Amino acid sequence: MKKSSIEMMVGIFVLIGALCVGYLTIKLGKMEMFGDDYYTVKARFESVAGLKTGADVEIAGVLIGKVQSIALSHELQIALVELNIKKEFVLTDDVMASVKTSGLIGDKYIQLIPGGSEIILKSGDLITETESSLDIEELISKYVFGSL
Repeated sequence: MKKSSIEMMVGIFVLIGALCVGYLTIKLGKMEMFGDDYYTVKARFESVAGLKTGADVEIAGVLIGKVQSIALSHELQIALVELNIKKEFVLTDDVMASVKTSGLIGDKYIQLIPGGSEIILKSGDLITETESSLDIEELISKYVFGSL
């Protein structure tokens, strides 16, 4: 009887330990299991060259979210980007989204410039004001071949 109660206690201890390790792995790895802390907005860009899923979304240099997905809109032939924004940050309908580069040839990210409207974007809404990424190769070729 005593042996089975010790085995039961060891089993419960191992189970609790495994649950704690799993919880810490998710929290320290900054993985989101339940997504309750985020809402999704969409933005259309003519070009998102170099932007990747998981890229940062920032306002004034402060990280407020991540790029969830990038797809091609078949009707309009433009890029449709879904952004996961932390619920604590409120975006208005006149916010402007730009694809920016960190550094000279660094990673691409989305920079949001807030507007002054009082109409708040809800989950699933579309950011209408966008600015595509600057293509340095295109600028250099225009300069070299004299079309600037």
